[in-house]
Amino acid sequence: MNCKWVQQNVVLYVYDELPDDARHELEQHVARCQDCAAEVESTRKFRGEFGQFPVQDPNPSFLAASRMRLQEALESAEQGGWWSRLTFDPVAWLHQVRFAPALAAAIFIVGFAGGIGATYKMVKAPVEQQPTPNGMPTQASISGITSVAQVPGTNQVTVKYDTVSPQEAHGTLSDPNIQQLLLYAARNNFNAGVRMDSVDLLTQQPTNAHVREALLYALRYDSNTGIRLKALDSLGPYVKDDVQVRDTVLESLMSDANPGVRIEALHLLVPVRGDSSVRIVLERLAAKDENRYIRSQARTLIGQMPEMN
Repeated sequence: MNCKWVQQNVVLYVYDELPDDARHELEQHVARCQDCAAEVESTRKFRGEFGQFPVQDPNPSFLAASRMRLQEALESAEQGGWWSRLTFDPVAWLHQVRFAPALAAAIFIVGFAGGIGATYKMVKAPVEQQPTPNGMPTQASISGITSVAQVPGTNQVTVKYDTVSPQEAHGTLSDPNIQQLLLYAARNNFNAGVRMDSVDLLTQQPTNAHVREALLYALRYDSNTGIRLKALDSLGPYVKDDVQVRDTVLESLMSDANPGVRIEALHLLVPVRGDSSVRIVLERLAAKDENRYIRSQARTLIGQMPEMN
């Protein structure tokens, strides 16, 4: 073991992520090498100082949006051949096992437990998933919403969702359980058609605070243009009185990738064009926006406003 290897692995050592054998060898080297000992001590000091700062949880909307973008990237990524998925580097794998006897033991235990578990499932009948007290499964147990449909001419909604096995829920739009599933589908489902159906139903109740939040999320982060337009249309009546809605519409006007969404956002902001934040955005668009129609409409709206003293 040399100093270069120690410097490359000192962070793993300080954070207790190094395999047992490698950890022992590193400690033996550090006992003989003053430079590497100083490096270890410096990293420990950094960890202690860094640990004094509070850890902030990520914003739920940002986290959900990141998961959605990751899923879309995985779906669009080119998959490797079947042979590349079945093969691996045995030399590197055995090297890791050599330095981690605990890992080898864990692999053996997991395999043994897996065999027992498989045998147990074969001889024991499956147990139904326990629902929550209100009859609904927890969100964590829902793997996805497969379809959303409203019974024609009624207020009844049917939502099909997957847990361990496909499930269905029936109820009206005012049913909290149905609303919970619709909100979940609008935010987390990877099927654009299901998200569209969910947002379409949610637009019937935009006065609900949770529903409006879901529509704002769809307008900001959904990758489907039709869904963003539908959410934008539903939020339009609240641009004047709800500052959060107004700011989100302004955000869409400035940064949405689709010109149609931006133009619709511009039209919704006409009644509040006198607002200071709206005026600033309009002046920026009138000066240098790449879309000729938006640039022209922004100049027209500014021309209709009284001069500011």
